[in-house]
Amino acid sequence: MNKKLAVTMLTLCFLTAPFACSETAKQDSAEKVDGDVPIRHLIVYKQAGRFCGWPANNGIWSWGNEILVGFHLNYYKESEDRHSIDQDKPRQRVLARSLDGGQSWALEIPQALNSRKESVPCPGEVNFTHPDFAMTCRGSKFHISYDRGKTWQGPYRLPDFGQQAIMARTDYIVNNKNDCSIFLTSTKTNGKEGRPFLARTHDAGKTIDFVSWIAPEPEGYSIMPSTVRVSPRGLVSAIRRYERGDINKGWIELYASNDDGQTWQFLSKAAETGGKGGNPPSMVRLRDGRLCLTYAYRSRPQGVRAKISNDNGKTWGDEIHLRDDGRTWDIGYTRTVQRPDGKLITAYYYTTQENPEQHIAATIWDPDRAK
Repeated sequence: MNKKLAVTMLTLCFLTAPFACSETAKQDSAEKVDGDVPIRHLIVYKQAGRFCGWPANNGIWSWGNEILVGFHLNYYKESEDRHSIDQDKPRQRVLARSLDGGQSWALEIPQALNSRKESVPCPGEVNFTHPDFAMTCRGSKFHISYDRGKTWQGPYRLPDFGQQAIMARTDYIVNNKNDCSIFLTSTKTNGKEGRPFLARTHDAGKTIDFVSWIAPEPEGYSIMPSTVRVSPRGLVSAIRRYERGDINKGWIELYASNDDGQTWQFLSKAAETGGKGGNPPSMVRLRDGRLCLTYAYRSRPQGVRAKISNDNGKTWGDEIHLRDDGRTWDIGYTRTVQRPDGKLITAYYYTTQENPEQHIAATIWDPDRAK
Protein backbone atom coordinates (compact mmCIF):
# COMPACT_ATOMS: atom_id res chain seq x y z
CA MET A 1 0.00 0.00 0.00
CA ASN A 2 1.43 3.42 -0.91
CA LYS A 3 2.14 6.02 1.75
CA LYS A 4 -0.71 8.29 0.70
CA LEU A 5 -3.27 5.48 0.97
CA ALA A 6 -1.91 4.38 4.35
CA VAL A 7 -2.25 7.90 5.73
CA THR A 8 -5.73 8.21 4.30
CA MET A 9 -6.80 4.95 5.92
CA LEU A 10 -5.63 6.19 9.31
CA THR A 11 -7.61 9.40 8.96
CA LEU A 12 -10.70 7.50 7.80
CA CYS A 13 -11.28 9.70 4.79
CA PHE A 14 -13.32 8.38 1.89
CA LEU A 15 -11.04 7.08 -0.85
CA THR A 16 -11.13 5.19 -4.10
CA ALA A 17 -7.76 3.67 -4.95
CA PRO A 18 -6.24 0.98 -7.14
CA PHE A 19 -4.79 -1.99 -5.30
CA ALA A 20 -1.21 -1.57 -4.28
CA CYS A 21 -0.04 -5.18 -4.39
CA SER A 22 1.79 -5.80 -7.66
CA GLU A 23 1.31 -9.56 -7.36
CA THR A 24 -2.44 -9.11 -7.03
CA ALA A 25 -2.56 -6.68 -9.92
CA LYS A 26 -0.72 -9.16 -12.10
CA GLN A 27 -3.11 -11.95 -11.20
CA ASP A 28 -6.14 -9.75 -11.79
CA SER A 29 -4.77 -8.77 -15.19
CA ALA A 30 -4.65 -12.41 -16.18
CA GLU A 31 -8.32 -12.76 -15.22
CA LYS A 32 -9.64 -9.88 -17.32
CA VAL A 33 -11.58 -11.99 -19.82
CA ASP A 34 -14.11 -14.50 -18.48
CA GLY A 35 -14.15 -16.32 -21.80
CA ASP A 36 -15.77 -19.74 -21.75
CA VAL A 37 -14.41 -20.83 -18.35
CA PRO A 38 -17.26 -22.07 -16.09
CA ILE A 39 -15.47 -21.19 -12.81
CA ARG A 40 -12.82 -18.47 -12.40
CA HIS A 41 -11.26 -17.19 -9.16
CA LEU A 42 -9.60 -13.85 -8.51
CA ILE A 43 -8.45 -11.73 -5.59
CA VAL A 44 -10.60 -8.71 -4.81
CA TYR A 45 -8.29 -7.30 -2.13
CA LYS A 46 -5.31 -8.45 -0.10
CA GLN A 47 -2.67 -6.61 1.90
CA ALA A 48 0.36 -7.90 3.77
CA GLY A 49 -0.19 -8.01 7.51
CA ARG A 50 -3.96 -7.52 7.27
CA PHE A 51 -6.99 -9.78 7.74
CA CYS A 52 -9.95 -9.10 5.46
CA GLY A 53 -13.21 -10.64 6.57
CA TRP A 54 -16.90 -11.24 6.52
CA PRO A 55 -18.66 -9.81 3.44
CA ALA A 56 -21.91 -11.33 4.75
CA ASN A 57 -21.73 -8.99 7.76
CA ASN A 58 -21.66 -5.95 5.51
CA GLY A 59 -23.53 -6.53 2.25
CA ILE A 60 -23.30 -6.61 -1.54
CA TRP A 61 -25.12 -4.43 -4.06
CA SER A 62 -25.16 -4.36 -7.85
CA TRP A 63 -26.29 -2.06 -10.64
CA GLY A 64 -25.69 -4.02 -13.83
CA ASN A 65 -21.94 -4.63 -14.05
CA GLU A 66 -21.22 -2.23 -11.19
CA ILE A 67 -20.82 -4.27 -8.01
CA LEU A 68 -20.08 -3.07 -4.48
CA VAL A 69 -19.17 -5.39 -1.60
CA GLY A 70 -18.46 -4.51 2.03
CA PHE A 71 -15.99 -6.14 4.40
CA HIS A 72 -13.85 -5.50 7.47
CA LEU A 73 -10.15 -4.72 7.33
CA ASN A 74 -8.31 -5.95 10.43
CA TYR A 75 -4.70 -6.61 11.41
CA TYR A 76 -3.54 -10.20 10.98
CA LYS A 77 -2.48 -12.43 13.87
CA GLU A 78 -2.39 -16.17 13.26
CA SER A 79 -4.74 -18.31 15.37
CA GLU A 80 -5.89 -21.90 15.02
CA ASP A 81 -9.05 -21.68 17.10
CA ARG A 82 -10.18 -18.08 16.65
CA HIS A 83 -10.26 -15.61 13.78
CA SER A 84 -6.69 -14.71 12.85
CA ILE A 85 -7.02 -11.08 13.89
CA ASP A 86 -5.11 -8.91 16.32
CA GLN A 87 -7.77 -7.89 18.83
CA ASP A 88 -5.56 -5.10 20.19
CA LYS A 89 -5.51 -3.18 16.91
CA PRO A 90 -8.34 -1.24 15.22
CA ARG A 91 -10.52 -2.44 12.41
CA GLN A 92 -12.34 -0.59 9.63
CA ARG A 93 -15.39 -1.14 7.49
CA VAL A 94 -14.36 -0.81 3.88
CA LEU A 95 -15.86 -1.37 0.42
CA ALA A 96 -14.57 -2.76 -2.86
CA ARG A 97 -16.16 -1.61 -6.11
CA SER A 98 -16.03 -3.18 -9.57
CA LEU A 99 -17.20 -1.41 -12.73
CA ASP A 100 -16.61 -4.36 -15.06
CA GLY A 101 -18.63 -7.23 -13.65
CA GLY A 102 -16.16 -8.27 -10.98
CA GLN A 103 -13.01 -8.55 -13.10
CA SER A 104 -11.19 -5.65 -11.40
CA TRP A 105 -11.80 -3.87 -8.10
CA ALA A 106 -10.93 -0.68 -6.24
CA LEU A 107 -10.89 -0.08 -2.49
CA GLU A 108 -13.08 2.57 -0.86
CA ILE A 109 -13.01 3.69 2.77
CA PRO A 110 -16.35 5.29 3.71
CA GLN A 111 -16.04 7.79 6.52
CA ALA A 112 -19.70 7.50 7.53
CA LEU A 113 -19.54 3.72 8.09
CA ASN A 114 -16.54 4.19 10.41
CA SER A 115 -17.93 7.15 12.31
CA ARG A 116 -18.40 6.92 16.07
CA LYS A 117 -21.48 9.12 15.93
CA GLU A 118 -24.39 8.01 18.06
CA SER A 119 -27.26 6.59 16.05
CA VAL A 120 -30.47 8.62 15.83
CA PRO A 121 -34.03 7.70 14.87
CA CYS A 122 -34.55 7.71 11.11
CA PRO A 123 -36.49 10.85 10.13
CA GLY A 124 -38.31 8.97 7.37
CA GLU A 125 -38.63 10.11 3.77
CA VAL A 126 -36.36 7.28 2.59
CA ASN A 127 -36.87 6.59 -1.12
CA PHE A 128 -36.29 2.85 -1.29
CA THR A 129 -36.85 2.72 -5.07
CA HIS A 130 -34.24 5.35 -5.96
CA PRO A 131 -32.20 3.80 -8.81
CA ASP A 132 -28.90 4.22 -6.92
CA PHE A 133 -30.23 3.24 -3.48
CA ALA A 134 -28.31 1.02 -1.07
CA MET A 135 -28.81 0.20 2.59
CA THR A 136 -26.46 -1.51 5.02
CA CYS A 137 -27.49 -2.85 8.44
CA ARG A 138 -25.05 -3.81 11.16
CA GLY A 139 -25.71 -4.43 14.83
CA SER A 140 -28.46 -2.04 15.91
CA LYS A 141 -27.81 0.58 13.20
CA PHE A 142 -28.37 1.17 9.51
CA HIS A 143 -27.10 3.57 6.85
CA ILE A 144 -28.57 4.50 3.47
CA SER A 145 -27.03 5.77 0.25
CA TYR A 146 -28.47 7.37 -2.89
CA ASP A 147 -25.25 7.32 -4.93
CA ARG A 148 -24.36 3.62 -5.06
CA GLY A 149 -22.51 3.65 -1.76
CA LYS A 150 -20.17 6.56 -2.47
CA THR A 151 -21.66 8.50 0.46
CA TRP A 152 -23.86 7.28 3.31
CA GLN A 153 -26.48 8.87 5.55
CA GLY A 154 -26.82 7.75 9.16
CA PRO A 155 -26.28 5.96 11.42
CA TYR A 156 -29.98 5.48 12.07
CA ARG A 157 -31.17 3.45 15.01
CA LEU A 158 -33.02 0.17 14.63
CA PRO A 159 -35.69 -0.40 17.31
CA ASP A 160 -34.97 -3.09 19.87
CA PHE A 161 -38.41 -4.64 19.23
CA GLY A 162 -38.60 -5.61 22.90
CA GLN A 163 -35.47 -7.78 22.64
CA GLN A 164 -32.25 -7.59 24.64
CA ALA A 165 -30.17 -6.81 21.54
CA ILE A 166 -30.39 -6.65 17.75
CA MET A 167 -27.54 -8.13 15.71
CA ALA A 168 -28.36 -7.06 12.18
CA ARG A 169 -26.61 -7.96 8.97
CA THR A 170 -27.71 -6.60 5.60
CA ASP A 171 -30.76 -8.41 4.20
CA TYR A 172 -33.72 -6.41 2.89
CA ILE A 173 -36.34 -6.45 0.14
CA VAL A 174 -37.72 -3.23 -1.31
CA ASN A 175 -41.50 -3.42 -1.77
CA ASN A 176 -42.20 0.11 -3.01
CA LYS A 177 -40.96 3.68 -2.53
CA ASN A 178 -42.04 3.86 1.13
CA ASP A 179 -42.08 0.17 2.04
CA CYS A 180 -39.20 -2.15 2.84
CA SER A 181 -38.94 -5.57 4.51
CA ILE A 182 -35.84 -5.92 6.71
CA PHE A 183 -34.65 -9.33 7.91
CA LEU A 184 -32.81 -9.23 11.22
CA THR A 185 -31.51 -11.35 14.11
CA SER A 186 -32.13 -10.80 17.82
CA THR A 187 -30.95 -12.42 21.01
CA LYS A 188 -32.77 -15.47 22.31
CA THR A 189 -34.59 -15.47 25.63
CA ASN A 190 -31.31 -16.46 27.34
CA GLY A 191 -29.60 -13.36 25.93
CA LYS A 192 -27.43 -15.24 23.44
CA GLU A 193 -27.52 -15.02 19.64
CA GLY A 194 -29.85 -15.66 18.09
CA ARG A 195 -33.19 -15.96 16.35
CA PRO A 196 -34.18 -14.45 12.96
CA PHE A 197 -37.21 -12.24 12.40
CA LEU A 198 -38.87 -9.92 9.90
CA ALA A 199 -39.42 -6.20 10.48
CA ARG A 200 -41.04 -3.77 8.05
CA THR A 201 -41.48 -0.07 7.43
CA HIS A 202 -44.51 1.29 5.58
CA ASP A 203 -43.71 4.97 6.10
CA ALA A 204 -40.32 5.46 4.41
CA GLY A 205 -38.26 4.42 7.44
CA LYS A 206 -39.84 6.65 10.07
CA THR A 207 -41.16 3.65 11.97
CA ILE A 208 -40.01 0.04 11.70
CA ASP A 209 -42.35 -2.58 13.14
CA PHE A 210 -41.86 -6.20 14.16
CA VAL A 211 -43.79 -8.52 11.83
CA SER A 212 -42.92 -12.15 12.65
CA TRP A 213 -40.39 -14.69 13.83
CA ILE A 214 -39.01 -16.61 10.85
CA ALA A 215 -37.89 -19.72 12.74
CA PRO A 216 -38.41 -21.26 16.20
CA GLU A 217 -35.98 -20.41 18.98
CA PRO A 218 -33.12 -22.92 18.61
CA GLU A 219 -30.94 -24.77 21.09
CA GLY A 220 -27.84 -23.40 19.37
CA TYR A 221 -28.27 -20.44 17.06
CA SER A 222 -30.41 -19.55 14.07
CA ILE A 223 -29.04 -16.37 12.50
CA MET A 224 -28.11 -14.32 9.42
CA PRO A 225 -31.12 -14.70 7.10
CA SER A 226 -30.74 -14.31 3.34
CA THR A 227 -34.14 -13.79 1.75
CA VAL A 228 -35.70 -13.60 -1.73
CA ARG A 229 -39.16 -12.87 -3.05
CA VAL A 230 -40.51 -15.71 -5.23
CA SER A 231 -44.02 -14.34 -5.92
CA PRO A 232 -46.10 -11.25 -5.06
CA ARG A 233 -46.75 -12.65 -1.56
CA GLY A 234 -44.16 -15.43 -1.44
CA LEU A 235 -40.86 -15.20 0.44
CA VAL A 236 -38.11 -17.75 1.04
CA SER A 237 -35.44 -17.18 3.70
CA ALA A 238 -32.23 -19.19 4.14
CA ILE A 239 -30.94 -19.32 7.72
CA ARG A 240 -27.55 -20.19 9.24
CA ARG A 241 -27.97 -22.93 11.86
CA TYR A 242 -25.52 -24.39 14.33
CA GLU A 243 -25.78 -26.84 17.23
CA ARG A 244 -23.15 -27.95 19.71
CA GLY A 245 -23.07 -31.54 20.88
CA ASP A 246 -21.01 -34.70 20.59
CA ILE A 247 -20.34 -33.56 17.02
CA ASN A 248 -20.59 -29.81 16.43
CA LYS A 249 -22.36 -29.20 13.17
CA GLY A 250 -23.59 -26.37 11.03
CA TRP A 251 -26.15 -26.33 8.25
CA ILE A 252 -28.48 -24.10 6.23
CA GLU A 253 -32.24 -24.45 6.46
CA LEU A 254 -35.01 -22.65 4.60
CA TYR A 255 -38.35 -21.21 5.66
CA ALA A 256 -41.14 -20.06 3.36
CA SER A 257 -44.00 -17.58 3.71
CA ASN A 258 -47.04 -17.42 1.46
CA ASP A 259 -48.58 -14.37 3.16
CA ASP A 260 -45.81 -11.79 2.69
CA GLY A 261 -44.02 -12.68 5.89
CA GLN A 262 -46.90 -12.83 8.36
CA THR A 263 -46.26 -16.53 9.02
CA TRP A 264 -43.44 -18.94 8.11
CA GLN A 265 -43.13 -22.69 7.59
CA PHE A 266 -40.05 -24.92 7.48
CA LEU A 267 -39.24 -25.69 3.84
CA SER A 268 -36.01 -27.70 3.57
CA LYS A 269 -32.55 -28.39 4.87
CA ALA A 270 -30.42 -27.20 1.99
CA ALA A 271 -26.77 -27.85 2.87
CA GLU A 272 -24.19 -28.79 5.48
CA THR A 273 -21.63 -26.14 6.41
CA GLY A 274 -19.30 -28.08 8.69
CA GLY A 275 -17.91 -27.31 12.13
CA LYS A 276 -16.41 -24.17 13.66
CA GLY A 277 -19.77 -22.42 13.80
CA GLY A 278 -20.91 -23.30 10.31
CA ASN A 279 -21.31 -20.51 7.76
CA PRO A 280 -24.04 -18.12 6.60
CA PRO A 281 -25.93 -18.50 3.31
CA SER A 282 -26.21 -16.09 0.43
CA MET A 283 -29.32 -16.76 -1.65
CA VAL A 284 -30.28 -15.07 -4.90
CA ARG A 285 -33.16 -15.58 -7.31
CA LEU A 286 -31.81 -15.96 -10.82
CA ARG A 287 -33.49 -14.23 -13.71
CA ASP A 288 -34.91 -17.57 -14.91
CA GLY A 289 -36.62 -18.08 -11.53
CA ARG A 290 -34.25 -20.63 -10.02
CA LEU A 291 -32.77 -20.07 -6.57
CA CYS A 292 -29.01 -20.18 -6.05
CA LEU A 293 -27.46 -20.73 -2.63
CA THR A 294 -23.76 -20.13 -1.89
CA TYR A 295 -21.91 -20.80 1.36
CA ALA A 296 -18.57 -21.96 2.76
CA TYR A 297 -17.83 -25.38 4.20
CA ARG A 298 -15.62 -25.17 7.31
CA SER A 299 -14.69 -28.82 7.81
CA ARG A 300 -12.18 -30.57 5.56
CA PRO A 301 -11.91 -29.99 2.68
CA GLN A 302 -12.60 -26.35 3.43
CA GLY A 303 -13.95 -24.34 0.54
CA VAL A 304 -16.83 -22.53 -1.13
CA ARG A 305 -19.88 -24.38 -2.45
CA ALA A 306 -23.22 -23.76 -4.12
CA LYS A 307 -26.56 -25.39 -4.85
CA ILE A 308 -29.39 -24.66 -7.28
CA SER A 309 -33.14 -25.15 -6.71
CA ASN A 310 -35.74 -25.39 -9.48
CA ASP A 311 -38.76 -25.35 -7.14
CA ASN A 312 -38.32 -22.29 -4.91
CA GLY A 313 -36.19 -24.07 -2.36
CA LYS A 314 -38.22 -27.23 -1.71
CA THR A 315 -35.46 -29.41 -3.17
CA TRP A 316 -31.87 -28.75 -4.19
CA GLY A 317 -29.56 -30.14 -6.85
CA ASP A 318 -26.12 -31.61 -6.39
CA GLU A 319 -23.56 -29.61 -4.47
CA ILE A 320 -21.30 -27.52 -6.70
CA HIS A 321 -17.75 -27.30 -5.37
CA LEU A 322 -16.60 -23.87 -6.48
CA ARG A 323 -13.27 -24.46 -4.71
CA ASP A 324 -11.83 -26.81 -2.05
CA ASP A 325 -8.43 -25.24 -1.40
CA GLY A 326 -9.10 -23.39 1.86
CA ARG A 327 -6.05 -23.45 4.16
CA THR A 328 -8.08 -23.29 7.40
CA TRP A 329 -11.68 -23.15 8.59
CA ASP A 330 -11.54 -19.33 8.79
CA ILE A 331 -13.22 -18.60 5.44
CA GLY A 332 -16.52 -17.84 3.77
CA TYR A 333 -19.38 -15.43 4.52
CA THR A 334 -20.31 -15.34 0.84
CA ARG A 335 -22.36 -12.69 -0.95
CA THR A 336 -23.56 -13.36 -4.50
CA VAL A 337 -25.10 -11.31 -7.31
CA GLN A 338 -25.95 -12.11 -10.93
CA ARG A 339 -24.42 -10.13 -13.79
CA PRO A 340 -26.35 -8.99 -16.88
CA ASP A 341 -24.75 -11.82 -18.88
CA GLY A 342 -26.15 -14.42 -16.46
CA LYS A 343 -22.89 -15.29 -14.73
CA LEU A 344 -22.66 -15.07 -10.94
CA ILE A 345 -20.16 -13.19 -8.79
CA THR A 346 -19.61 -14.75 -5.38
CA ALA A 347 -17.43 -12.74 -2.99
CA TYR A 348 -16.05 -14.13 0.29
CA TYR A 349 -13.03 -14.04 2.59
CA TYR A 350 -10.45 -16.76 2.10
CA THR A 351 -7.04 -18.19 2.95
CA THR A 352 -4.89 -20.56 0.86
CA GLN A 353 -1.36 -21.95 1.08
CA GLU A 354 -0.30 -19.43 -1.57
CA ASN A 355 -2.07 -16.51 0.13
CA PRO A 356 -2.24 -17.46 3.85
CA GLU A 357 -3.44 -14.11 5.23
CA GLN A 358 -7.20 -13.83 4.91
CA HIS A 359 -8.14 -11.78 1.87
CA ILE A 360 -11.28 -11.03 -0.13
CA ALA A 361 -11.68 -13.30 -3.13
CA ALA A 362 -14.36 -13.64 -5.78
CA THR A 363 -15.48 -16.45 -8.01
CA ILE A 364 -17.06 -15.70 -11.38
CA TRP A 365 -19.06 -18.72 -12.44
CA ASP A 366 -21.70 -20.00 -14.81
CA PRO A 367 -24.60 -21.62 -12.91
CA ASP A 368 -25.44 -23.76 -15.95
CA ARG A 369 -21.94 -25.18 -16.41
CA ALA A 370 -20.25 -25.25 -13.01
CA LYS A 371 -19.97 -28.68 -11.37
